[in-house]
Amino acid sequence: MKKCVFAGTFDPPTSGHRAVVDTCLKIFDEVVVAVMVNTKKSPLLSEEQRKILLEKLFCGNPAVKVVIFEGAAVDLLKQENTVFYVRGVRSGIDFEYETADYYASKKLMPGLVELYIPAEQDKIQVSSTLVKNSIKFKKQLFDYVPEEIESDFLAMLEEKNV
Repeated sequence: MKKCVFAGTFDPPTSGHRAVVDTCLKIFDEVVVAVMVNTKKSPLLSEEQRKILLEKLFCGNPAVKVVIFEGAAVDLLKQENTVFYVRGVRSGIDFEYETADYYASKKLMPGLVELYIPAEQDKIQVSSTLVKNSIKFKKQLFDYVPEEIESDFLAMLEEKNV
């Protein structure tokens, strides 16, 4: 069985994130979607809220496992017993950042295999930051947040008085 890890902040999960997981499901038997704890960021949603949204987004698909993880991605890969680390890329800037991170991670885990999944053309501009800015300026979310979780996401924001 082939398994990969797709890790990120997912604050909030976007249609771009869903597209990456959908592509992974064409390649792998199992996709571990990891909500990473990043103490350097000030997330809009808690890790648990992001996990709930991701679990709803993938509707209990047995091939998708959603976890919360604090630590280095290579430690998560070892814990999940896989060498396949998937990164979504939207631009050359994403590619450069992910490649620098790859070389650092490869020193910690020599068997690491990193796969870059390019964003679909209609998803290149989709990012969690764009979603947060849309909320801040009270603009429509369009299809940036998947329809399956949009109402839950908005309810979570309302609870936080955002």
